[in-house]
Amino acid sequence: MFKLSLAQMDIKLGDPEANFTLARQWTAEAAQRGSELIVFPELWSSGYDLENWQKHASPLGQGMFASLSDLAAEFKIGIAGSILEARNGKAYNTLTLFDAKGEQQAVYRKVHLFRLMQEEKWLAPGEESVLVEAAWGKTGLAICYDLRFTELFRKYALAGAKAIIIPAEWPARRAAHWQTLLRARAIENQMFIIAVNRVGESKGEIFGGHSAVIDPWGEAIVEGDDHQSLLHAEIDMGLVDEVRKRIPIFEDRREDVYRDE
Repeated sequence: MFKLSLAQMDIKLGDPEANFTLARQWTAEAAQRGSELIVFPELWSSGYDLENWQKHASPLGQGMFASLSDLAAEFKIGIAGSILEARNGKAYNTLTLFDAKGEQQAVYRKVHLFRLMQEEKWLAPGEESVLVEAAWGKTGLAICYDLRFTELFRKYALAGAKAIIIPAEWPARRAAHWQTLLRARAIENQMFIIAVNRVGESKGEIFGGHSAVIDPWGEAIVEGDDHQSLLHAEIDMGLVDEVRKRIPIFEDRREDVYRDE
């Protein structure tokens, strides 16, 4: 069984110190409970303080990235979550995965930028999907708005992914979309969806929480409400193979029909 924790934070805008203090506290608690992984929301260290990205962003291996590596090694727990990355004079919304030794296992830069949050004004888009061979099984990485793009998730599934990690800052007014799409991606790809959304208010927008681990049947193993909380779940990755064997959608796919002539 794979144990993990979801850090459903009320992110303090532009205050990495306060956000890291809570992250450290929750990482210690998750490790004490036996979790192998803790997942933080999208841009959890700064929030959407994009106009000040130069204050918050660091190159990989430096700044907050280095702090996360140290945190993972100190508490012997995997850590995932997205923060601002500085790279070649540009800013990226970057999801990193560190293992329990503090080693960087994967780096995913958000591919689909969300224009309603003016991401395209301040951020550069990522150019590739990322699938990592994690301790618990093959895992794809995505961030928030990526959830609306079925092609990315199907690509991961066809490559053997058994889970997707997706941090987010998803508004409460579209909470129904969040909950529906999480279940849809889990069901149609017969995989686990590990999704962590923030809560609270920022720049007039209220965020909806409802972080969740959804199993391949579309059932929530754990699901939060709209309050700040540290959630915990235990999952059996073997369920993916069981579901895929019982309803063999990948064997029954008709690529000859789907392709354009």
